[in-house]
Amino acid sequence: MGVESPRLGGAPPMSNKPQETEDADEKPSVTLLGKVEKIIPGVIPAMPDKAQIAVEGAEDLYKEIRVENTLQDENGKPVKLKAGAEVEVTIEAEKHATEPKNSSDSEPPSDKHPKK
Repeated sequence: MGVESPRLGGAPPMSNKPQETEDADEKPSVTLLGKVEKIIPGVIPAMPDKAQIAVEGAEDLYKEIRVENTLQDENGKPVKLKAGAEVEVTIEAEKHATEPKNSSDSEPPSDKHPKK
């Protein structure tokens, strides 16, 4: 019996391992590591705090995301992230929203016009 990580907004637990599901129509996905840089208090008490997360592997200008700092533990009880916590960010899409990647997609663009 393993310990399950808290879930953001009731989402399924995050993992860098492929999840075994009975659903044959699994969505294409990628999981990236991240770290909670800081917790930003709500502007007014009625607004929830935000967690600013730096996503590893993202471009410098786009690596931080801010999400509501409201998660659920394995029992459905509300919990929140701490500053400095290591997290996983999973991006998934419906199959119809993706296309096969060509081998040339990962190569840097060639300079067709050499500098003079």
